[in-house]
Amino acid sequence: MAFIFGLVIGLVIGLALIVGFVRMENARSKLRSELAATIAAFARMTVEDSRKLLSPDVYPSWVLTWLNHHLTKIWPYVDEAASELIKTSVEPLLEQYRPFVLSSLKFSKFTLGTVAPQFTGVSIIEDGSNGDGVTMELEMQWDANSSIILAVKTRLGVALPVQVKNIGFTGVFRLIFKPLVDEFPGFGAVSYSLREKKKLDFTLKVVGGDMSAIPGLSDALQETILDAVEDSITWPVRKVIPILPGDYSDLELKPVGILEVKLVQAKDLTNKDIIGKSDPYAELFVRPIRDRIKKSKTISNELNPVWNEHFEFVVEDASTQHLVVRIYDDEGLQASQLIGCAQVRLYELEPGKVKDVWLKLVKDLEVQRDTKNRGKVHLELLYIPFGMENGFTNPFAPNSSMTSLEKVFNSGNGTEAIEKEKAATQKKKEVIIRGVLAVTVMSAENLPAADLMGKADPFVVLTMKKSENKNKTRVVNDCLNPVWNQTFDFVVEDGLHDMLILELYDHDTFGKDYMGRCILTLTRVILEGEYKDSFELDGTPSGKINLQLKWMPQPIYRDS
Repeated sequence: MAFIFGLVIGLVIGLALIVGFVRMENARSKLRSELAATIAAFARMTVEDSRKLLSPDVYPSWVLTWLNHHLTKIWPYVDEAASELIKTSVEPLLEQYRPFVLSSLKFSKFTLGTVAPQFTGVSIIEDGSNGDGVTMELEMQWDANSSIILAVKTRLGVALPVQVKNIGFTGVFRLIFKPLVDEFPGFGAVSYSLREKKKLDFTLKVVGGDMSAIPGLSDALQETILDAVEDSITWPVRKVIPILPGDYSDLELKPVGILEVKLVQAKDLTNKDIIGKSDPYAELFVRPIRDRIKKSKTISNELNPVWNEHFEFVVEDASTQHLVVRIYDDEGLQASQLIGCAQVRLYELEPGKVKDVWLKLVKDLEVQRDTKNRGKVHLELLYIPFGMENGFTNPFAPNSSMTSLEKVFNSGNGTEAIEKEKAATQKKKEVIIRGVLAVTVMSAENLPAADLMGKADPFVVLTMKKSENKNKTRVVNDCLNPVWNQTFDFVVEDGLHDMLILELYDHDTFGKDYMGRCILTLTRVILEGEYKDSFELDGTPSGKINLQLKWMPQPIYRDS
């Protein structure tokens, strides 16, 4: 009996120990998971995030104090070493972006001054690659007393010494220590770049003269300097400094993909003209440097312009870059007026998938306080990373898994590939998207009343924009929810650059009244082959139209 009792007690104690050990291990595992998640969250925390969590009196400023103290001590040596380096690297860019009115633009004097920059924030960010590097971001503020004099020579032979004064700068510098190695100092190279330019102010003054003596010179020089800064050091451009012997070419700036953009149209733009309407055009860019900015044609006297233009952009870092669209009113010989701007971050695009977006225009992308309605712009976007599977179908270039530009980059990355693409532009083949578009106008709903009796006699006019081929439905009398179910076929010679315009009218005995319209590109039907959908009508307070579209391709190729 005692043996049985002892056996039972032993089993109970053993089970209790096992249960307790399992629960303890589960608790430890949960704590480890929570700790790992916390560490990962801190790794992703930026300077702005840390300032939201920690008040200024708690914020760990000793690190910044230490950095600023030592930077102040070594600044005279930094000035001596960096001034000549910056001068020799920036001067060719100034010459590249030199305004037409100038025949020469060089530095006659360049020193960074005696005032060292001050670091106001620091953060370690997560390395998104294979984890063999450390990335640090430093927020810096600099009110410099630099001594910078430009030797400016105009095409009229007039030489002017122009001083760059009162430099005020706030931005975030990114330092990448990569690759990590076992040798001292622990990394093979360091890359640096201006990750974010929050403010860059300066003034220009002619030494012993007046800058206004040559109209437009000050604005042209300021634009040239800003372009040079943007092109030479702003991310994704980076400068690589080898610390240990080795090949670090993989750290340099390289294209990683192509962004295809179709600028479709804009609606309800702000009118900038006193007489008539604005003459809008668009500028688009991923990097705001002159040879990368694309410009659309100008649509005269129109607040609802339709462009349907296609552009390609080289992408160097899809995780941080974005597409910017600016809509201007063309003022002829005078400077164009900005109507509004918008942007799309490239990391929001799914690679290989067309994204159809309407973007609200704002006055300034940095200051998000604009509540005025400036209109909106319609884009179709497609991001194609290099090395994407060959099975991917590009609707902008059917029957080809890659665009011609992408093929060139795949055969040789970098600037050399860009030059090859430029040289081969006249010889490459252009894909002509030819086919038959079948459009079924099924019905419309909730149309506004157009007659005195509270009804309408609607019919639809269908137009292919490029070929100007037209068809129209029958008239449905006394109806605000008409049903047509009529199909029309259009032979399309170039689907990439054509559009379908549907205009709704009210039939009258002595004419017709406009009721609204719907504009469609052919991208979706080319990609999907066939689809049904409802579309809101523009230019009317209510109403939508139900359509079915079908595409029967007949692709052909020709030498451009």
